[in-house]
Amino acid sequence: MMGLIIPALLALAVITLLFMTVRIVPQRQIYVVERLGKYRTSLEAGLHILMPFIDRVAYRHSLKEIVRDVPRQSCITKDNIEVSVDGVMYLQVVDAKAASYGVDDYVMASQQLAQTTLRSVIGKIDLDKTFEERGEINMEVVKAVDEAAQPWGVKVLRYEVADINLPASIKDAMEKQVRAERERRAVVAESEGDRQAAINRSEGDRQAAINRSEGEKQEMINISEGEKLKQINEAEGRARQIELLAQATATGLREVALAVKEDGGDEAVSLRIAEQYVAAFEKLAKESTTLLLPSNLSDVGGTVAGLQKILKKIDATAP
Repeated sequence: MMGLIIPALLALAVITLLFMTVRIVPQRQIYVVERLGKYRTSLEAGLHILMPFIDRVAYRHSLKEIVRDVPRQSCITKDNIEVSVDGVMYLQVVDAKAASYGVDDYVMASQQLAQTTLRSVIGKIDLDKTFEERGEINMEVVKAVDEAAQPWGVKVLRYEVADINLPASIKDAMEKQVRAERERRAVVAESEGDRQAAINRSEGDRQAAINRSEGEKQEMINISEGEKLKQINEAEGRARQIELLAQATATGLREVALAVKEDGGDEAVSLRIAEQYVAAFEKLAKESTTLLLPSNLSDVGGTVAGLQKILKKIDATAP
């Protein structure tokens, strides 16, 4: 029996010694080793050999990005409105030694510092700005906490405001304000629409009036042009008529003159003149109740002879 206990104890001692000597560090982790209670080194991922009973792993840190909620807290804005704010913070260990010995709990310290910084930032802005400038708030918190966390070997990567809760009375007031603003915008939009419609109608009426006046103007121009062409055509027609009548009269006179020069022409002309002379007095006697007669009415031959002399003079002067 004793022969079995001794080998078992030796095996247990060997296993314990190996466990105390060999350390395997996982990926993205780092171990802080102390020798006799004093910092010796930081072990990165891989296999490492320690001095048993002298060296020990005092701290283990993850190099991954750490996500921690920042507890909800009450903040007072610049315009004295109490709001309840919570957030999310993202951390990462960049110096294992500082993270081990710089602060007791770097996560808790970062959360507390983020809360105090958030209260300070919220107190500098009005309530409306807390919703509009979340990005600025996040940047201010990250800047302040990161500067304070540098001695702790921690890098603050991001901070995000998760939620902002308001008192019920403030919510009602803001809802009424938003509703009033929307109604105002609706009224303004409607008035702008009516204004634009009125402008469009007036522009349409003005353009229609311009088009009508242009049409009437063009119509008057066309009418005047037509009247002008009509008068020109009528004048040219009358001139042509007068010209043709004159040509016909001249031709007739030449024919009469040629006929007078022929044998018996004088007698024919005398007879024709006498007939027209008598016919003229006959017509005059029928159309008027008063008749003036020349003193030599009985001397028809003398009158005819005088007219023949006139015709001869005309014939002599004719070309």
